[in-house]
Amino acid sequence: MAAKECCLTGFEWDGTPIGKEGKLANNDSYIVGDNADVAILVIADLFGWTFINERLLCDHYAEEADATVYMPDFFGGLVIAPEILRDIRRWNEFDLEKFHKDNDKHVRWPELLSCVQALRQKHKKIGVIGYCYGGWSSFQLGSSTHNPRLVDCISAGHPTWLTKEEMDNIGVPVQIVAPETDMAFTEELKRYANEVIPTKGVPYDYAFFPGVEHSFCTRGNPDDEKERLAMVRAKRVQVAWMKEWLHGDGKW
Repeated sequence: MAAKECCLTGFEWDGTPIGKEGKLANNDSYIVGDNADVAILVIADLFGWTFINERLLCDHYAEEADATVYMPDFFGGLVIAPEILRDIRRWNEFDLEKFHKDNDKHVRWPELLSCVQALRQKHKKIGVIGYCYGGWSSFQLGSSTHNPRLVDCISAGHPTWLTKEEMDNIGVPVQIVAPETDMAFTEELKRYANEVIPTKGVPYDYAFFPGVEHSFCTRGNPDDEKERLAMVRAKRVQVAWMKEWLHGDGKW
């Protein structure tokens, strides 16, 4: 699967998001839910904070995991037209190489950090759910190099740009949602995760989804029974992970 095919294929879902737009730190954000104690930071894939699919996912997490959910813009205002999903002829409208340069880890890390610090001032418990681009960033937010911890748990769905070093440094309960086919979270990285993370002394959940591909969590086809069931299961396991570590006693 080529890079653009991996990043730009998928389906736009039906539904009406129920949240509102506001600010988290200095970032425009989609916000939904009203739990004063528990927050979930959702870090979107490259379709970003306005994408209806991920706003619907935020609504789901707010209700099912009983949290206030924030999904900030971490792409400097860039919005990809969702119509690109439905028309391969429009892929050249999007410069993937420029996107990578403009949203390099070093470029966006200060914003990620400031958003989490803002959440710490408001909420007692913080979880992170990151998709694709949000995979590496959730791991960096959950790193053992932060003292005190920045967040209480993370869940990474089909992570992109995730490195072995970032997995080495994990310091909070961590979940990985992994499709069978993924050019970003490769077989080598999957093996490394399952060999190394269990040695780090943190709770670890590896949820494997056969027969589906990268981006299924956020852009899967609801009319394809296998993809639909995988999407439902992915939401279910992520909600369970957030409830365990944000509403449980937090001990491990």
